[in-house]
Amino acid sequence: MNDEARGAFATRGVGLAGPGAPEARALPSAATGVRVSSASDAVSRRALAHGQEQLRDGPVADACSALLRAAAGLRETDPVAARRALLAAASAAWSAGDHDSYRRVFAVGPCHVCGARCASTPCARGCPEAAWRDHRIGMSAVAQGDFQRAIAVLEPRLHQVTPRAETDELCDAGSVALLLGRLPLARRLLSLALASARAAGAETAVPGIIAYLACAELREGRHAQARAHAEEGLVLARRLGQRNVAADLSAVRALVVSIAGDLPTVRAQVAEVLAVAQPHGLAQAAFLAEWAQARAELGAGKVERAAARLAPLVQPGARQGHFGLWFLAVPCFVEACVLSDRALDAPEMVDLFAVWADLGADPQAPAQLARCRALLAPADRSEELYRAALAHHERASGPYEHARTHLAFGMWLRRRRRPTEARDQLRAALVGFEHCGAVLWAKRAGAELRAAGEVAGSGEAGPLSSLTPQQVRIARDVARGATNKEIAAELSISIRTVEYHLRNVFAQLGVRSRTGLAHLLANVDEDHGRGWELPERG
Repeated sequence: MNDEARGAFATRGVGLAGPGAPEARALPSAATGVRVSSASDAVSRRALAHGQEQLRDGPVADACSALLRAAAGLRETDPVAARRALLAAASAAWSAGDHDSYRRVFAVGPCHVCGARCASTPCARGCPEAAWRDHRIGMSAVAQGDFQRAIAVLEPRLHQVTPRAETDELCDAGSVALLLGRLPLARRLLSLALASARAAGAETAVPGIIAYLACAELREGRHAQARAHAEEGLVLARRLGQRNVAADLSAVRALVVSIAGDLPTVRAQVAEVLAVAQPHGLAQAAFLAEWAQARAELGAGKVERAAARLAPLVQPGARQGHFGLWFLAVPCFVEACVLSDRALDAPEMVDLFAVWADLGADPQAPAQLARCRALLAPADRSEELYRAALAHHERASGPYEHARTHLAFGMWLRRRRRPTEARDQLRAALVGFEHCGAVLWAKRAGAELRAAGEVAGSGEAGPLSSLTPQQVRIARDVARGATNKEIAAELSISIRTVEYHLRNVFAQLGVRSRTGLAHLLANVDEDHGRGWELPERG
């Protein structure tokens, strides 16, 4: 990868992984020796309360300004509250996609206790500001794209956080782990934060924690869990009037639905997100929503439309979707460009994505990078790159991305008249998509598999032909009277996964209840001469 690509990446910002990040900034107006008056203190606290409220439901740029003002006013009288204001200001800048403000929040200044001056110099041993300054140094390294230093500074402290820590500490640590790509650790810490908030009755904090947790699950390819959490958080965020948090959660849900549902459903959910994101300046939520719609279009074969929608989200310029998220959509953009004969638009983005992959903050990125390179490579190099991508997938979780690589490789093999090898890859893709509920992509894999000379799918006739094999099995189990708990035990999946598949079955078959499903299947079986009994299971 060339130095030009690295330089271009650095000017665009470094991607984080969730709806915000902990604060890390030397407070404005360095020590003046002037004690803040009680009147000024009261004004600052009102600014803090107002900024926190606007962060949950209001223009986030205004929230950021109010919170920075509160942090400056509270520095001398209440450093803890000042840091809390900065944490919220960082989240507001992130939500707004305001790169300049985000970087300023993380600027590192001299330690006023031990005198450490250099931006990269830790505090003296025993300094009470050491943990706080280490955090600022680590986050500044992230903002500069130096993930090796960020991990070296921040990760050791993550492993020191215990389950008995306060809710805020658990949530902050979980968001940092998410940022660093330590996804299992992020899920564990955020799950503990969620349990802590619920036990303490801190209902206001719960939707925001769920938003972080759903992002971690989405990044790790746990789509069903991400959707379950997003929908749970949505109910609470709406009840509490937290429209900005609800928009973030709706965007996560739309991303999950983009691989499982139909285009009209995704479009409706995207419109719901943008109705709040646009007037409140929620760049993150808007980016995720647009990416969700493009991903649904790509899965449905509308590749030209997907490429056109993704271009402004990932390419440099005033319309760029979000300074810290653009790279997440690059693999979809590259695939859409190749399939729509716009491959000339893709190589530059692959070089930029390679810089992100090299940072080591995204377990999926090396495999995605190899797949992108395979899509663009000449025929004599593609196979080697596809196999390299599959090898990378074996070292990182994420069935959806793994299945996409199998699909791309299978399509490449089929087009080179290697049907036997193609079928092996396409079967693996079909199973992978079914495993994570990616209905749209499973249909695409099934179509490719049939084109390669094999009949894929459930073998069902009529309306059931649109379902995946697992959905057919769940539908028939429900029709014979089995409970969700019984089905989950039989199939070795969670009850929530059963519920998720059942919702998709209802939507695709146009029924509203278990009784309606039973009647429909009775008619299907009567029409096709089938009995109700399922075959014996070994």
